[in-house]
Amino acid sequence: MALGKINQACAEILKRYPQKRSALLPLLHLVQEERGYLSPEALEEVANLLEMRPTDVWEVASFYTMFHFRPMGRCHIEVCHNLSCSLLGAESLLDHVKERLQIREGETTPDGRFSLGRAECLAACDAAPMVQINGYHYGPLDRSQLEQLLVTIERGEFPKEYKYQATAAPPSNRERTSGEILHRNLRDSSYDGSIEAYLARGGYQAIAKVLREHRPPEIVEMVKRSGLRGRGGAGFPAGVKWGFIPQDRGVPKYILCNADEGEPGTFKDRQLLERDPHQVIEGIIISSFAIGGETSYIYLRGEFLEAATILDRALQEAYARSFLGKNILGTDFNLDVYVHRGAGAYICGEETALIESLEGKRGEPRIRPPFPAVKGLYQCPTAVNNVETLCNIPHIILRGPEWYASLGTAKSTGARVFSVSGHVRYPGNYEIPLSATLRELIFEHAGGMRDGRKIKAIIPGGTSAPVLTPEHLDVGLDFESLAAAGSMGGSGAVIVMDETTCMVRVGEVVNRFYHHESCGQCTQCREGTAWLHQILMRIEEGRGRVADLEILKDVCRNMKGQTICVLSDSAAMPTESYLRHFQEEFEAHIQQGRCPFRQ
Repeated sequence: MALGKINQACAEILKRYPQKRSALLPLLHLVQEERGYLSPEALEEVANLLEMRPTDVWEVASFYTMFHFRPMGRCHIEVCHNLSCSLLGAESLLDHVKERLQIREGETTPDGRFSLGRAECLAACDAAPMVQINGYHYGPLDRSQLEQLLVTIERGEFPKEYKYQATAAPPSNRERTSGEILHRNLRDSSYDGSIEAYLARGGYQAIAKVLREHRPPEIVEMVKRSGLRGRGGAGFPAGVKWGFIPQDRGVPKYILCNADEGEPGTFKDRQLLERDPHQVIEGIIISSFAIGGETSYIYLRGEFLEAATILDRALQEAYARSFLGKNILGTDFNLDVYVHRGAGAYICGEETALIESLEGKRGEPRIRPPFPAVKGLYQCPTAVNNVETLCNIPHIILRGPEWYASLGTAKSTGARVFSVSGHVRYPGNYEIPLSATLRELIFEHAGGMRDGRKIKAIIPGGTSAPVLTPEHLDVGLDFESLAAAGSMGGSGAVIVMDETTCMVRVGEVVNRFYHHESCGQCTQCREGTAWLHQILMRIEEGRGRVADLEILKDVCRNMKGQTICVLSDSAAMPTESYLRHFQEEFEAHIQQGRCPFRQ
């Protein structure tokens, strides 16, 4: 890209932000997409445009895994190797690519055609095992299907369209899940996500009602009465969070949509964004009105290329129909919404790390207090809400908070979209009330276990959640029941494992992820995640010692509650649960000097 074009693009990007530095990630994406990688000269150009030091630009760029600093192959193949894909054969796919192309991870073929790498969870766990090629998802794949894909690419017929295909739910269950309660468009193949389709199904009626009938404090109270809790992981009441925002006039306030879906096993937000983008946009509009905000950002996971394209189109449609911009629907309410792509850092799902990243810095969590509601983005009052959380807002406005509170349980109201993956017959997103149980979700909706095998373990809220066992199948899916059972609802990702699963291997895969994704700020997390992964890998490879089990427990104890954010806890808590429920497997690895589950 010529310097003149970069200058022009920079001028447009800078209009979105009150501070120049916030344009850093968008500019780095732009340059890399044009030139293939970020050369030292490119980094210096970006630094000059933003009036930053080149070393500061390098410091930020090197934090994110999506940025490359050397030429890559024209086809960049990334094999997802996180838990859901690992359970279903990811290593076999990786081995096939290595053998086929005669390269190792991190290498490029001599002709510059292919490069190979591992990817962490790509939010496509219902298509496991899968690969990503130049940003597009392909799965589920076996070795023969992957070979066909490689042959197609070698013929010069690179399929650039979005090829991702998830396993469909059985027809008998389709009417009972994912849509009849709130998000019916998630699985409806006749729904194209356009603004015309959204309006035809009652879309944007909620914002019209809000602007016609309510004042901002009334919206906050309605959401409080609904009992809606955040769907991103912490489960904090959304209305209470909004209530913390000061009502001072003249001070900018922000709603940030957290679309940086990275918790392994979770893929609901990506599908909500791709299938029904206007629903989340309407939720953002109502939320911004409630807190008095006039600018909002959707912090989108950098790998979600398809979602970025869909959101940009949806935002243009919303502006064209006066749902965004100046004097929305003829009122004095103004709002601009922008998409801001991340660049590959799980830690940016933590709200203060997200804010730091949006400000053009490394995505490292902040020490609190002050909390974002008081000093968030640009040191202004800020509320960060998850995609699914915001998607619930229009329904609460239209149907009433009492209706929403009547679903679920007294303390965990409403319905929730659960992402089910692993050894089930029908992986996918299923929306059911929070009063349902794990048994109902797994057997009535996800079709039960593949090949008639027995359940061995269940992760009920993403890989940071402690594991449960078959004796917990009748535990409710609400936040309180899962906590009482020794786990948590987390992100709503339910990973189901059968009797062939090695739990030591599960621990090694999970801790490899958290070690890779630690930002390194806190010693307990930086060193603790490394120790956990190293010890678990040693045990899995048959080199474990009896003393390792107590060392693992001791490391976990020293990691919990000692850090700025909860990533350290997210590694320690599940590891403790593997040892608590399956210690005999760890002991068998050590006694036999090998993994008993390997042939």
